Formats: sequence, structure tokens, C-alpha cells
Amino acid sequence: MRMCELKEKEVINCRDGERLGFVCDIEFDINTGIIIKLIVPGPCKIWGILGREHEYCIPFCSIKQIGPDVILVDIDINEVLEKILF
Repeated sequence: MRMCELKEKEVINCRDGERLGFVCDIEFDINTGIIIKLIVPGPCKIWGILGREHEYCIPFCSIKQIGPDVILVDIDINEVLEKILF
């Protein structure tokens, strides 16, 4: 599967059915080429005007199924929400 195909899939949390958004990036091990994390933009700030302060860094082991349109993950939102450092 190519990165452009992953970006077209919506990420949904199985625990509560929450729609997290679409994959924007991946983190992988440069030595082995194995995917470590999927990165999904976090919730917007005020009205979406001021950008985003957090992102979801979802470990690859938390992915339960990849379908034609969605990626199902089983995560605790508070554990994968990370602050973006600029």
C-alpha cells in the first residue's frame, strides 16, 4: 500500500466510534522500513482558524483493520495525543 492510499482513508477509533480524521504522515524505521506510527492531525483550536496544537500519534500495533475507506484503531485518545513542537 502506498502513502497516497493511506492518506485517503479515514481513521476511526473502535472504542468509542470517534472519527479522528485522515492520515497526514507516517513514522517508520529507516533501517528496516517498518511503519512505527500513523500521524493524524488533532482537534482544531478555536473555530479551526488558529490551526492545531496537537496530533494523534497512533502506534502501528493499535491498528485493527485497514479497509477500502477506513482504518480501524483501538486506542485511548489521551495516550496518543501529542503536542506539536514547532
